[in-house]
Amino acid sequence: MYGLIGKMRAARGQRDAVMHVLRESTGALPGCLSYIVATDPVDADAIWVTEVWTDQASHKASLQLPEVQAAIAKARPFIAGFEFQVETQPVGGFGLPETKVG
Repeated sequence: MYGLIGKMRAARGQRDAVMHVLRESTGALPGCLSYIVATDPVDADAIWVTEVWTDQASHKASLQLPEVQAAIAKARPFIAGFEFQVETQPVGGFGLPETKVG
């Protein structure tokens, strides 16, 4: 499995608008096992996104889908920036298939 955890910053007062676009555009993405959008309890403009994919290629391919491209274009005016993104290698958990560690 392939995972990403990222923190983005919405333009002041636009967090809900960005989260709406993110949530409405994450329906049936081939290879996506989990896509979680979360607020930050101490930062009103921060958005955390945690993703789990079957593999890195599935994530990369999703970025070329017309619906994902449209969502990016729709959200772009409301995004102030991206603070960081880390790649992870999920090994399982509630709702995810178990994989071998190591």
